[in-house]
Amino acid sequence: MAVLGLGALDQSIVATALPRIVADLGGMAHLSWVVTAYVLASTATMPLYGKLADQYGRRPMIFTALATFLAGSVLCGLAQDMTQLIVFRAIQGLGSGGFMPLAQIIIGDLVTPQERAKRQGSIAIVFALTSVLGPVLGGVMTDALSWHWIFYINLPVGALALFAIARALRKPAATHAHRIDYLGSALLTGAIVSLLLVLALGGTEWPWDAPQIKLCAALAVGLGAWLVLHVRRAAEPVLPPDLFQNRVFDIASIVMALTFMGLMGASVFFPLFFQLVMGSSPADSGMLTVPMMVGMIIASTLNGRVLAKANRYKAVQVAGLAVAVLSFGTLAWGMETGRGWMVIEPAIFMLGAGLGLVMPNMTIVVQAALPPARRGVGTAMLTFFRSFGGLLGVTGSGAILALELHRHGIAAAASAGSGAVLEPALRAIYRHAIADIFVAGTVIVLAALVLLLFLPEVSLEDDAHGGAPGGTAKRPEAAPLAAD
Repeated sequence: MAVLGLGALDQSIVATALPRIVADLGGMAHLSWVVTAYVLASTATMPLYGKLADQYGRRPMIFTALATFLAGSVLCGLAQDMTQLIVFRAIQGLGSGGFMPLAQIIIGDLVTPQERAKRQGSIAIVFALTSVLGPVLGGVMTDALSWHWIFYINLPVGALALFAIARALRKPAATHAHRIDYLGSALLTGAIVSLLLVLALGGTEWPWDAPQIKLCAALAVGLGAWLVLHVRRAAEPVLPPDLFQNRVFDIASIVMALTFMGLMGASVFFPLFFQLVMGSSPADSGMLTVPMMVGMIIASTLNGRVLAKANRYKAVQVAGLAVAVLSFGTLAWGMETGRGWMVIEPAIFMLGAGLGLVMPNMTIVVQAALPPARRGVGTAMLTFFRSFGGLLGVTGSGAILALELHRHGIAAAASAGSGAVLEPALRAIYRHAIADIFVAGTVIVLAALVLLLFLPEVSLEDDAHGGAPGGTAKRPEAAPLAAD
């Protein structure tokens, strides 16, 4: 919980301060890359952390992740231009890539699925409280000090996390010898980076028919094809093919990827909308995002209790995604038509509540559907796909904004400071562009809802360490799992 809270605190603080950072360093068209570089680095390292934790143990790997993240935080605080900040955010991401998979793997080691459902509310509260505190701290520190300090706040919080883990995590976990697939990781990262460059720079920095775009597209396809061939031949590939023979894992991974594609792509631009369109200060814009986390806390807490008693999850998840789709649509309509707080804030609350009914359960479901020997890598891969979806969402949303600014010849419009009152025409351009981002989010989350209808239900009653007889969780016939 300490590690998850640290990751949530950092992301929410940075999102609030992004408009002020861009006003100071310039480069509105590259705003999303401050987030993209971080998420890309963390996404690429997630599968590696899962296997390294199996090979060398949970404790040394989580220490490594924390130390790398804190070093990157110091460098981000010292950044003097946008290029430096993007590079240092990538270093931060190399560390944060271990936070979610390692935390979930450790929880899976220590707590049975049903007990995990009961405690999920507590985990969600810690996660959401830091997410609420982050925007407020980010706004206050940006207003009172400077945006550089939003990165230094990670140091005392990280020190507390290190102390808590060193004191509490003493039980040695069984380790397993693994071959680390460095070639597969390099191919995966290269294909993702090439794809993101096409999405982010095509039509803005470079024309769609430019040689650079063609080269990046060719690299994305070529490296992706090489990766597919590689994982079929490697002894222990970065993307284990046998996991994809489990229907529960397949559907859960795609649903989480689509959900986070919509969520991350839209939520990164909440502070930008509040500050540049509605004229709020950074501190106020941080407070305006609090309802989403409050909704997530309430829904996650109730969800954990219901799941622990009923041992059923699908109906709740379907209802949650339906609420999220409605909320996305309401936000898109409210932003496009210039509605005020009475429309925007309730919709933000309901968006958080809807997602709080979906996200906490999915990891528990996947862990219950996999044999114990595959739960570590399966958890890491689910987190990878979730993060990859968020990465595509942030990059795609940034491309929508950059394209709209480029179309109006105002790619450098970041000169407007946070909270500054923009000219009505310029404000309208930002409003329409951000509304388009939420329209895209509505469509993406609707696709996740349709796919979720096909998710089989598995029993959560099995022991987390032993599973059902034969080493697998109880599953319906519709969800076969290849022998490990």
